[in-house]
Amino acid sequence: MSLWDRIDEESKGPLEALWEALPGGLNGIPDIVARRAAMSASRAAAPKGEYPDLTISVHTYSGPGGDLSLRLYRPNDAASPGPGLIYIHGGGMIMGDLDSQDENMREAATALGIPIASIDYRKAPEHPYPAAPEDCYAGVCWVFEHATDLGMDISNIGLMGASAGGGLALAVALMLRDRSGPALKYLLPIYPMIDDRHATASSHEVVDIGIWDRAGSIEAWGWYLAGAEADAYAAPARAEDLSGLPPSYIDVGDLDLFRDEDITLAQRLSAAGVPVEFHLWTGAYHASELFAPKARLSQQIWTARYQAIRRMAELAT
Repeated sequence: MSLWDRIDEESKGPLEALWEALPGGLNGIPDIVARRAAMSASRAAAPKGEYPDLTISVHTYSGPGGDLSLRLYRPNDAASPGPGLIYIHGGGMIMGDLDSQDENMREAATALGIPIASIDYRKAPEHPYPAAPEDCYAGVCWVFEHATDLGMDISNIGLMGASAGGGLALAVALMLRDRSGPALKYLLPIYPMIDDRHATASSHEVVDIGIWDRAGSIEAWGWYLAGAEADAYAAPARAEDLSGLPPSYIDVGDLDLFRDEDITLAQRLSAAGVPVEFHLWTGAYHASELFAPKARLSQQIWTARYQAIRRMAELAT
């Protein structure tokens, strides 16, 4: 059975539309500016909901390279201070911004009833490593410093990110541990991008999905590292010690380039004494729940994440 035949049927439509619009897939656009524009247009065209009980505000924090933006999604009836969540968007370290998952953040804050702070960071190739993790570290520390004003209980703040954002979330968790920074309550690296070596079976298997393939991933890592040697903060799969990290939830699709490195991550976290919950979603490609949000599989993926957050944040169900 081919890779394409294994894709969840309800999740195929958006992928087929992408191939029609962009033969060769998203990573087939050689110019990074044009690629970013295509990604933004794709997300902007997605259906939008109404969230009348949500207050959204923009804040500024200082990163090592200058000011960055943070978008706060705060339910009007959320306990204050109460549990909070920090989110880092994806984009392969080279794309994405606060608008990339704006709709997802609105949905999540409403569903969970807690404030979510979405933080931004500089992208490669203009700003290679260590810009992104240092920006995210600064953003996470800023949230903790201003937790009360944001409606968050400093003792109950989690960190979540998807794809590159998942890798950055894990990198920041390592930095917080190593630098004796604020304590995260829990961690959700979602199909995290964590290994620059591309030596796993899945990294050779997924070559023509169109969303995030081997060639595009190798290119992105090259831009991100820009000749620097990868360490644990650049590529957390290289971390020798994963002990002392907060309870974690990880998920990845079985048709995702990152499948095997993420399975290994879950195994290593558990072996290091970190409580970890792991889900491998059959038929899911990279970020399929974002491209096919109405698919039943996508809804199951989000439901499992919400359940994990409620459990780890000790939210009333």
